[in-house]
Amino acid sequence: MRQPRPRATPFSSVQFSAWHPLGLSKLSLSRPCPDSVPSRRMEPGEELEEEDSPGGREDGFTAEHLAAEAMAADMDPWLVFDARMTPATELDAWLAKYPPSQVTRYGDPGSPNSEPVGWIAAYGQGYIPNSGDVQGLQAAWEALQTSGRPVTPGTLRQLAITHQVLSGKWLIHLAPGFKLDHAWAGIARAVVEGRLQVAKVSPRAKEGGRQVICVYTDDFTDRLGVLEADAAIRAAGVKCLLTYKPDVYTYLGIYRANRWHLCPTLYESRFQLGGSARGSRVLDRANNVELT
Repeated sequence: MRQPRPRATPFSSVQFSAWHPLGLSKLSLSRPCPDSVPSRRMEPGEELEEEDSPGGREDGFTAEHLAAEAMAADMDPWLVFDARMTPATELDAWLAKYPPSQVTRYGDPGSPNSEPVGWIAAYGQGYIPNSGDVQGLQAAWEALQTSGRPVTPGTLRQLAITHQVLSGKWLIHLAPGFKLDHAWAGIARAVVEGRLQVAKVSPRAKEGGRQVICVYTDDFTDRLGVLEADAAIRAAGVKCLLTYKPDVYTYLGIYRANRWHLCPTLYESRFQLGGSARGSRVLDRANNVELT
């Protein structure tokens, strides 16, 4: 099922979209907008944080809670820079106006936004929304659970391929502050310049905690495309740990600490100073094999 493109809005507007983590929705409209610490080192087999609801989360939250938080954020207005209809020369002003460490999840008179913001996003010139048959995927998922058959990474991969829900994202977790804003600025420029397609970052929560940047790829089964996106992220100046998660896990509400004991992240990438030209070492977590 090909989703409609979000309706274009100027960079000074908030775009409201429902249903898809990138605003690829059945409903899309716009309304005027009112005026870190790197992750600790983990071993390859250890569970990593993946996409959290905007503003972070506390340990101990269930997968169901994280899914509900993420859905609520998707439904709230977004701050979007859309390079398909906004000149690239306006990006720096937009980044200066809406640094993610200062944009608050539920709005605040002292922040750049007085109303709630679900996500901050950048769309590249060649970005074409296509989330696949999400409804068919979710129906098949319900049938799978009812059948009593085992839920494995292989069965989820096949469901994703069958229903063409193939997008995925590299995840970057950083504490609010300069490192986060600097990383997001580099990622957003890479999107607008065509080195990446689309990305988003969560706003700041009242209780603080780390924020997450999501950098999307078209096809999680296309390993070369996933690695190329990792290289573009490193070229943008991001040096912290990255993890990669297919969207099929997000759509089905499978987060960390899920009841099936599945690890939703396929790859992890670590910055490698003075190593390979690509600047990182990428590990296939399922097979414990280095890819670069």
